[in-house]
Amino acid sequence: MGAERAEHSRGGAVLVAALTVDSVGNGLFLPLSLVYFLRLTDVPLALLGVLLSAATVLTLPVPLWAGALADRVGALPVVVASQVLQAAGYLAYAWVRGPVGVFAAAALVAVGVRFFWSTVFTALADHADGSPGAWTRDTWYAISNGARTAGLAVGGLATGVVVADGRAGTYRAVAYAAAGCFALAAVLIAARVRTPPPAARPAGPGHGGYGALLRDRPFLALVGLNTVFALTSMMLGLALPTVMLTDARGPAWLTSAVLAGNAFLVALLSAPVGTRLPRHRRTRVIALAALLWTAWGLAMATVGPGSIGVVVALLTATTLLFTVAELVHAPASAALAAAVAPDATRGRYLAAFQYSFALASMVAPAFFGTLYEVDTAAPWLVLALLNAVGGVGVLLLERALPPAALRQAAPTRPRSAPDVPAPTG
Repeated sequence: MGAERAEHSRGGAVLVAALTVDSVGNGLFLPLSLVYFLRLTDVPLALLGVLLSAATVLTLPVPLWAGALADRVGALPVVVASQVLQAAGYLAYAWVRGPVGVFAAAALVAVGVRFFWSTVFTALADHADGSPGAWTRDTWYAISNGARTAGLAVGGLATGVVVADGRAGTYRAVAYAAAGCFALAAVLIAARVRTPPPAARPAGPGHGGYGALLRDRPFLALVGLNTVFALTSMMLGLALPTVMLTDARGPAWLTSAVLAGNAFLVALLSAPVGTRLPRHRRTRVIALAALLWTAWGLAMATVGPGSIGVVVALLTATTLLFTVAELVHAPASAALAAAVAPDATRGRYLAAFQYSFALASMVAPAFFGTLYEVDTAAPWLVLALLNAVGGVGVLLLERALPPAALRQAAPTRPRSAPDVPAPTG
């Protein structure tokens, strides 16, 4: 990236602030989910579950479209459009009454969410490439991860206070507030944030589209390995309430305290960690996260009934392992995926990378529930094994990746396209 591109990026602080506001909107509604529709509609629980699952399944092709759009018109406009979709969906939440309305509103939100996650990392990479500052993509990803975590925590805490009275009007107020957050984030980004336009990216063999991506075996291996890490990253929030209730038999407040502590540390430490990550190879950082998650899994397998002091000490220690792994994995993995992508098709690559998280979110409940029924230690031991294998896999994959993708030095330099034949059509 030369100096001529630096003028194209501006509004970095506004971008981070907008992502925080966006996450407040997510956090406001995250604790409600099914409860919202159970309270405000007459749709039975079983049908609600089917409708919400169907709305999510509907979004599976979205990353393919989102990536192509990001490469064609730029990622920022797609991010803004995704936030507008979510704002409209949450506005509709306040008015729906029957199954059709629930499905339509949920689908609108789900499509917006999928478009957002399929393009926001490209937008951040674009901003980093055109920024005159010294921050690398790793740092930008770390800062945004901390900001989003803080926003989720603030939104979740606000909802916990607001809906305590259980009144229908209060639930609708949360939906309106969430819609307002997404609308504000969209306005902030559209008005104040700029990144290099797609035309400013180097042209050439990188315009291979998804055909070239599917023949880029190192990248596909990275997506496969990251599915393991994405699955692991979801397990703390998904499994801890069940473990606390049926296995550790600790007080209910401990679950909230552990999750809040994790969120607080991620929000607090993302910036200082993010400024130090570029000194190290991204693959080695990801392997470190895998090692920490392996230790976390083994430690979680030992959780069981005991004195409150022992349970608190054990969960505190294990959650610290998880938190450090999360802090280093999130920015390093996203930055590595961006670095191995040709500039001309970076939107497609990073959208495809999000399938690792989509697949993990679909597998996670069944993975935990099935193994937990076999033995309470089984899901943690399997996770530990998967992370150990994944860490070794990342180190082996390092040999197949371009050296320039392993560690970024400022300024950013694009990667050439993978050595594959150009697709036809």
